[in-house]
Amino acid sequence: MSMNTMGRPTAPASVSAAAIETVSGSRGLLQHEDLLFEIGTPETTGVDLPKPKGLKSRLGGVARKVDTGLPGLSEPQAVRHYMRLSQRNYAIDLGLFPLGSCTMKHNPRLNEKMARLPGFGDIHPLQPQATVQGALQLIDELATWLKVLTNMPSVAMSPKAGAHGELCGMLAIRQALIARGEGETRKRVLVPESAHGTNPATAVQCGFIVDEIKADRRGRVDMADLKAKLEKSDDVAGIMLTNPNTCGLFETDIREIADLIHQAGGYFYCDGANFNAIVGRVRPGDLGVDAMHINLHKTFSTPHGGGGPGSGPTVFSEALAPYVPVPYVNKDEDGIYRLVEHVDGDASESFGRMVAFHGQMGMFVRALSYILSHGADGLKQAAEDAVLNANYIQARLKHVMSPAFDGYCMHEALFSDAFTADGIETIDIAKALIDEGYHPMTMYFPLVVHGAMLIEPTETESKAELDRFCDALESIARRAAQGDDTLKGAPYLAPAKRLDETRAARKPVLKWAPEDTSKVAAE
Repeated sequence: MSMNTMGRPTAPASVSAAAIETVSGSRGLLQHEDLLFEIGTPETTGVDLPKPKGLKSRLGGVARKVDTGLPGLSEPQAVRHYMRLSQRNYAIDLGLFPLGSCTMKHNPRLNEKMARLPGFGDIHPLQPQATVQGALQLIDELATWLKVLTNMPSVAMSPKAGAHGELCGMLAIRQALIARGEGETRKRVLVPESAHGTNPATAVQCGFIVDEIKADRRGRVDMADLKAKLEKSDDVAGIMLTNPNTCGLFETDIREIADLIHQAGGYFYCDGANFNAIVGRVRPGDLGVDAMHINLHKTFSTPHGGGGPGSGPTVFSEALAPYVPVPYVNKDEDGIYRLVEHVDGDASESFGRMVAFHGQMGMFVRALSYILSHGADGLKQAAEDAVLNANYIQARLKHVMSPAFDGYCMHEALFSDAFTADGIETIDIAKALIDEGYHPMTMYFPLVVHGAMLIEPTETESKAELDRFCDALESIARRAAQGDDTLKGAPYLAPAKRLDETRAARKPVLKWAPEDTSKVAAE
């Protein structure tokens, strides 16, 4: 049953909502809001406390001698300010979040409830291990799931996010090469041109030299170019490859690629950012992978917008297992969970420690909650539904937009700007989506596709919501194909209109300054 939107008309039908001006600056329930500095003043305060008597300051010479310059606000003013700002922000709880290669899916509230249990939410990393046995058991159980799902014998749980997991994997590869006596001779890492930007950056950070591999017309690794790069194989340390790749495609030659790298004496690092498309369907260990990070915040829920939180455990093959970083959890014969924290004994070949403590406990709880609530069959279905939804979007839009590659996609649909009329760009389509109430898709990435538009609906969206999104994007695409110049001014309905993004990036205004009223008074 839909809401009744029919009421008594209060204005002539010819009046456009966009043309209505309000005295308050608000537009319906979207409240106008100024900066905090414009709402309050430094001379006022929201709290009125008497000056303490008989107390001597213990701050010595570091006591503040000037005012902070911060505006004083009452509690209602402060609460309303941030509530009004939240109305201007897009969120996964508000609607479909179509960012490609980011997996912004619904975060089940059950996960949040579990992460806030006192036994998980209130523990401290310096507590004695005897007092955190439940937390260590949870880390160990999650590690077991990750090893089973990937068919890999070892996992490092401490990396904090995807790029950190990459660093973990490549440091293990470097340590393995050093153990073989080839640390100074094998310096070349092969990276496909469609790779995430963190891949070559990580390789360089570890002291390797990056050698780019071309993509073929199908959007996958050009096998002829790969084989040519392997003709001189005695300096190849390995390959960093994403599968499914950044074009949203499965690398169909993956087994041959792994065999070629191993025959050349290198190791196979797989970027696991897109593991959510194949979990329960394909085990990376069966594909010849030696190391792969897993984004818990993508594959096993918790959208990671705004910089976190993330978690990037890295799984390892038997060849790299001796070199994993400390700390990691072991279960003794007496059933006690212990942390291996030092590079000695069983960890004598480890490349060392990456972080001060043990990983992202809150993310571990959320991920295991997600896994246990789905079960093995549910995880498989989630991956299948993610792929189904992406292919549905591709099928819905391919008659008005230009798919970047032929055939089915995996978890994300990739389009080029080939369908647009002269003068209309990808950014115009993205800005017009804001007027339709959607956050734009990923634009201009991957770089191998001109004017790329990368859309990842995830498995958590219904067909009705996908149709609603596709209807909006189809309308915009038709306008773009017709050369509708009004797209150049979008968005029209957002609180902030079209910005000079280049200028904003190069000359950001990072400090508020009061308006100079002296010139106005002089006039």
